[in-house]
Amino acid sequence: QVQLVESGGGWVQTGGSLRLSCAAAGRTFSTYAMGWCRQAPGKEREFVAVISWSGGVAMYADSVKGRFSISRDNAENTVHLEMNSLKPNDSAVYYCAADARIGAIVSSRSGYWGQGTQVTVSS
Repeated sequence: QVQLVESGGGWVQTGGSLRLSCAAAGRTFSTYAMGWCRQAPGKEREFVAVISWSGGVAMYADSVKGRFSISRDNAENTVHLEMNSLKPNDSAVYYCAADARIGAIVSSRSGYWGQGTQVTVSS
C-alpha cells in the first residue's frame, strides 16, 4: 500500500514558479514510478510528468516540456515537481501519482493518488 500527500500548491503570477512536493509512505515506494497529473474544472485529468523508480527515466507532457522538472529522493520518500514559467492554463488541481507501471501514470490511470493541491496562475 502506498499513501501520498501533496503540498506546495498556491497562487502565482504568470511567469512565476512553484515547487510541488509529495510525501509517500509504503515499503513499495522505491520500486514505483511516481508522477503528477492535473485536472482543471470542466476538463479531464491529464498527465503532467513521471519518473521511474530508479530516477533514470523521466517523461513530460508536451505542454510542460522545458518548463517543469520532476525529481525524486527515495531516501526521503519524496517526489517533487519544479514548475517554472507558469501560465494561466497550468491552473489546476495537481495530484501525486504512484504505480508500478509508468504507462499507468502517463494515461492518468495510476493505482494510487494523493488528495491533490490547487495551483492557480493569474494573468
